[in-house]
Amino acid sequence: MKIELAQVAGRDGDKAYNLKTALAAIEACAEDTQLIVFPETHLSGFPTLDNVAELAEPIDGPMIMSIRQAARARNVSVAIGFAEVESSATEAAKYYNTTVLITPNEIALRYRKTHLWASDQGVLLPGDRFATCLWNGVRVGLLICYDIEFPETARALAQLGAELIIVTNGNMDPYGPIHRAALMARAIENQAFAVMVNRVGEGDGDLTFAGGSMAVDPFGQVLVEAGRDEAHLNATLDLKLLKTVRHDYRYLDDRRLVIPGVLVEHEGGRRELLIP
Repeated sequence: MKIELAQVAGRDGDKAYNLKTALAAIEACAEDTQLIVFPETHLSGFPTLDNVAELAEPIDGPMIMSIRQAARARNVSVAIGFAEVESSATEAAKYYNTTVLITPNEIALRYRKTHLWASDQGVLLPGDRFATCLWNGVRVGLLICYDIEFPETARALAQLGAELIIVTNGNMDPYGPIHRAALMARAIENQAFAVMVNRVGEGDGDLTFAGGSMAVDPFGQVLVEAGRDEAHLNATLDLKLLKTVRHDYRYLDDRRLVIPGVLVEHEGGRRELLIP
């Protein structure tokens, strides 16, 4: 399986620029790329209380529609983040930090960040579920940035059968080493591939994003790893390793504690674990 890690520098609040960089990366990806992954909230940048209403779009808004068109034209799947708004005639607008997995045919998966970082709190609401879907014969789950620091998040995805965990990331200095270690640990603990794509460059205030995007195999071995500059890395996932790593023992079978929640099975292979 061929995956591209698009470690790019976004601009907070500049949706036109961010969309342009995403479309260019999708257009330029290798012919045999099956999935391209972008950083956390790449399309919108990180919203604030003052601009979230302006930056956030619904899942069927123009930003996501443009990515869907590009994915269809290029015949590639895309994992990308944005600030999402959900509104109705009877309720106030709700805002989320969301990542979607877009295939050439559909939005296969939507995940709303469940563990909010300090700058998310008061601006965005936490998601209420974990989810996986079947994509190209592999069960895939999504996480976002701070989520990866909690073992329970990846374990919840593994409990749903995840074989590939994708993390859209917006991690800044000095926390880069934490996410590097966490990603390897989550891959080992859950005997799954893990892919994390981080932002680079400067952010609002004095933030410097740490880069370090990487792909890790189920044994915790780093397959590819970026530095601190913009980069497009290609990783090949040898799916036979899933059978190898789970041959002699399976952590999920031997565990004595189960992540609580309500399991919901959907048509098409999507599974959700609703947080109690």
